[in-house]
Amino acid sequence: MPINHNDLTNFYRGKKVFLTGHTGFKGSWLSLWLSLMGAKVVGFSLKADEESLFNLANIAGDLEKSIIGDIRNADEITKAIMDFRPEIIIHMAAQPLVRDSYRDPLTTYQTNVIGTLNVFEAARKVGSVKAITNITTDKCYENKEQLKPYSEEDSLGGYDPYSSSKACAEILTSSYRRSFFEKEGIAAGSVRAGNVIGGGDFSVDRIIPDIFRSIRDKKEVELRSPNAIRPWQHVLEPLSGYLALSKNLYEKNSAFAKAYNFGPNSDAEQNVETLTKTFIEKIGCGSYRINANSDLHEAGILKLDNSRVKKELNWQPKLSFDETMKWTANWYKNYLEKKSDVKTFTTNQINKFIAN
Repeated sequence: MPINHNDLTNFYRGKKVFLTGHTGFKGSWLSLWLSLMGAKVVGFSLKADEESLFNLANIAGDLEKSIIGDIRNADEITKAIMDFRPEIIIHMAAQPLVRDSYRDPLTTYQTNVIGTLNVFEAARKVGSVKAITNITTDKCYENKEQLKPYSEEDSLGGYDPYSSSKACAEILTSSYRRSFFEKEGIAAGSVRAGNVIGGGDFSVDRIIPDIFRSIRDKKEVELRSPNAIRPWQHVLEPLSGYLALSKNLYEKNSAFAKAYNFGPNSDAEQNVETLTKTFIEKIGCGSYRINANSDLHEAGILKLDNSRVKKELNWQPKLSFDETMKWTANWYKNYLEKKSDVKTFTTNQINKFIAN
């Protein structure tokens, strides 16, 4: 049977959850969802951009505390965790962009590897943590540009600095699990989601925000890799999985302390041009042009095998590719037309997803 969202709500009510990266796109959705369930959430992250879901929905007001800090600073993250004494840590903070990793590899590795190490060490010191869910990426695999979906046992790697930094974070998680966490009663899992889309993403060099800005500015969006195939999924899909995994780690400890792929079903494995056409169709305006002259390597094809989460966590993708695009376009259309406030619309999508 699928994930029981009533059970999730009952579990998280009153739980102390420390969430890194809470001001980001996925972090903002998760902060709001956890708050709706009655969790006591402390967030730790860099300052949100002015135009961000975090600010537009005033998510800081729903949290126990919103701490602006840098996970590269061991003293800062340790103090925040020691002060709060969380039961669950969901580690989302990262430098998440492939192209930024080429421009600044040092910051990418410091954030994604040393930052993760700082979180783990703080979790060991505080003595209250029972579960850690470390969010990495589907790009942590050694990509062989194959049609076969990657499973959790496939080799880790990464061509670009971002992907390889996340592979390093996966190796770090495995090492700490065996070297420390198992002995200390902390269950640590890692999660590898597909390409996450949805309303409220305003990041640079991500396809949906790029299309949205082009529509708003009445320009054509430029596609660098129109034929690149990705496992697209709505942001709420993997977040529901992260919540379910964290619950299972907390309740059943080491049985779920492993890596999990959260990828969509095969209908959502579409190329960038198809995604662009569908979004433009759903929102009702926009145009694009192809400029495939980038000299930076990006994967041409990437698919995930989601059979482990289906079997072990009863997680199933809820939304088809068409529904995912409709939900995403509707969010941005509402934002452009100012029909209802951002928090209300975002909350309604969460509630609709739970009821779906």
